[in-house]
Amino acid sequence: MTRDEMERELSAALRAKADVHRAPESLRADILAALPEDEAAAPPRWRFWLAQGTALASVALLTWAVTFAVLRPNEDERHAEDVLAAHVRATLGKHLIDVASSDQHTVKPWLSARLPYSPPVEDLSAQGYELAGARLDRAGGRPIAVLVYKRRLHVIDAYVWPAHEHVGRVDFSRDGFQLVRFQADGWAYWLVSDLNRNELDDFERLVAQKN
Repeated sequence: MTRDEMERELSAALRAKADVHRAPESLRADILAALPEDEAAAPPRWRFWLAQGTALASVALLTWAVTFAVLRPNEDERHAEDVLAAHVRATLGKHLIDVASSDQHTVKPWLSARLPYSPPVEDLSAQGYELAGARLDRAGGRPIAVLVYKRRLHVIDAYVWPAHEHVGRVDFSRDGFQLVRFQADGWAYWLVSDLNRNELDDFERLVAQKN
């Protein structure tokens, strides 16, 4: 989610939830009790602004609570950042591929021998997404299969693991990278690439159709 999207979501949340509530009488009484006698006996206009101030304080508190709820990283965002960090590590360390092959019958057994699961592997070169190989990586604190595809000069990392529970589709943009999480036929995927959003969405559909 981009900063602009987060700000729009925050604005919508505030419009929906930031109602003005009358301050409780106990709060007003506490404030008046803390004032000197001459100020506590202030004319009605002063008391009016006191009431407005306590009401605005309530709105400010609610605004802070909604802002914190909207802007703090949720679990999906943390997963996205974890996967993106793994992708960047592999790219900068020039360790994108452990087994280089466009043959799924080579890649799949290699991964199966090193993981407690056997991920689906598809060659989508006929559709313009060439299987370049695979590697083992870590994301979410566990070893994970990464299928590496190429689209022209762009690399797509497909992190795949068994979906033990349903995961919803989410997408993010981070520092020029596109990230998509989805589920297909009992498998969970995170896709990471600097490919444009439309082509990455096309790749997602192809992977989902093959499963």
